[in-house]
Amino acid sequence: MPRKILLVDDDALFRRSLSFHLEQAGYQVQTTASAEDGLKSIRDEPVDLILLDIGLPGMDGLEALRYFNNQVGAPVIFLTARRRELDEILGLELGADDYITKPFDSRVLLARIKAVLRRSQREQQSAAAPEAFSVGDIDIDHRAHTVKLKGKPIELTPIEFKLINTLAQQPGHVFSADDLLRQVWGMEYVGQPQVVYVHIRALRTKLEENPNRPNRIMTVRGVGYKLVPQEV
Repeated sequence: MPRKILLVDDDALFRRSLSFHLEQAGYQVQTTASAEDGLKSIRDEPVDLILLDIGLPGMDGLEALRYFNNQVGAPVIFLTARRRELDEILGLELGADDYITKPFDSRVLLARIKAVLRRSQREQQSAAAPEAFSVGDIDIDHRAHTVKLKGKPIELTPIEFKLINTLAQQPGHVFSADDLLRQVWGMEYVGQPQVVYVHIRALRTKLEENPNRPNRIMTVRGVGYKLVPQEV
């Protein structure tokens, strides 16, 4: 059965062109010109992935993402035309699974879609196992998709959760940027270390008393990153 994709973009020509490429690749596509219409459509027909333009009329993509995250379990890929918007995504880390800047090669987008869908499938499979564990003062619960620091819940984006979970699986082990890209994002991202830098910084902001002098998520210069358990 083909995977379903919702494309939300106010450019009618762009929607038609991209829908054609997605359907040629075997996906079932539904489109809307606004976030409001997109939210209505998924209430009636769930989808496997959402392609969401940031610069939408009315409710913009950044605002719409909050509603999609609350109402739908499907991963979201941002479509952005301006570098400023991309910087904002990287800075705020609102919870999108990926982003791609316009104009883009449809083959690049298709590779990103496959990677995100694979990650989503792996998460659903791992969620079936009621596994919870602790690393020092950090508690991770796969089924609840939660992280606690010293018993207090920490709000993480989906990518941040995957990243801390990967580091916590092997405390003290040093992961290179490419190791983390392969395990958290997918092979398509190997060679893009800036993606890791941004998310490590975001994690430190939430898990370290002083993000500029971390004790838990440590940098091993020239090698990578490791999680150092702290005593409870």
